Order: sequence, then C-alpha cells, then structure tokens
Amino acid sequence: MKLMIASDIHGSAHFCKQLVERFYVEKPTKLLILGDILYHGPRNPLPEGYNPQDVAKVLNEINEHIIWVRGNCDADIDQVLLSFPVVENSILFVDGHTIFASHGHVHCKDTPPALAEGDILVNGHFHVPTAEVFGNNNLYVNCGSVSIPKQNSPHSYLVFEDGLFTWKDLQGNTFKTYQL
Repeated sequence: MKLMIASDIHGSAHFCKQLVERFYVEKPTKLLILGDILYHGPRNPLPEGYNPQDVAKVLNEINEHIIWVRGNCDADIDQVLLSFPVVENSILFVDGHTIFASHGHVHCKDTPPALAEGDILVNGHFHVPTAEVFGNNNLYVNCGSVSIPKQNSPHSYLVFEDGLFTWKDLQGNTFKTYQL
C-alpha cells in the first residue's frame, strides 16, 4: 500500500492544486490529510492563493481517496464544502505497521496516545518535516506543511511505502527519507 500524507493546506488553492498534481503522479492508495484544510488560523498569515472554496473543489475531485483527520483550524462547517468525512484521529494498518494519525494539537510526541512498542505517530500541525524515535521504540513523523512551512523547510508532503518514509517538495523532489 502506498500512502501519501499531507497537512496544513490552510485554504491555499495555489499549493493545494500542486499537491493534487503530485497525487496524480504518485498514485497512492490513499491521501491522508492531517487537518487544517480550509482556514489559515489567526496566528498564520494568509497563504498564497488563499481560496477555501477552490481548495474544497480540488479535493472533492479525489474524495474517494482521502482520509481527513481534523486539525485545530478545521470547523464543523467545513464539512458543508468537503465531500469526504472528517475523523478526530485515525489508526491505519499499513504493511504490518500500526500508524496513529492525528493533527498534532492534542496527540503529539510530547503528549502521545497509548501506543504499543514500535507503533508510529504521524502528525502535521508543527509544519516541520521530522522523524525521530521516542517512547517505547515508537517513531514520530511529521509531514511538514503544504502551504505554510516553518524553519526554512519546503512546501511538502510525505509518502510511506514498503517501510520507507519519503519527504518531497511540491515539485516531487525528495529532500529527506527514513527507513523502518
């Protein structure tokens, strides 16, 4: 199974369109979006191409492929525009690995959910591509941000396939990997 993971679109139609172009190139089984799809939040500047209605239209075209985990900037009203359901957290079983997916504002490396040894915690929220071992031989992974990257990281997404996490910029260039 090939899983594409992205987060923090924050209403940017400009960067969302680039993400969906990469979706068609990558051809993943599922696109896991870790929240903050339409709204930019009060602490963030307006991202380039801010247009939540266009973001919804672009993502609705691939709705059957999307798993959407609620972020701290997502509201109940967002479901009116988006044709795929939101969940608070998601547990995925991919190629023998258990992945707990959350936005990161509640469950993160510092406040993790109950994880078994070797489980993987995947977040967005912090906007910085990261992979590090913590806790009981658990892996913490952050996919970075599609529209508002931080700490000089690129606009990014993550691919997980065959035990390999691959971070890519929105042009498809690999800039980081982590092998399980």
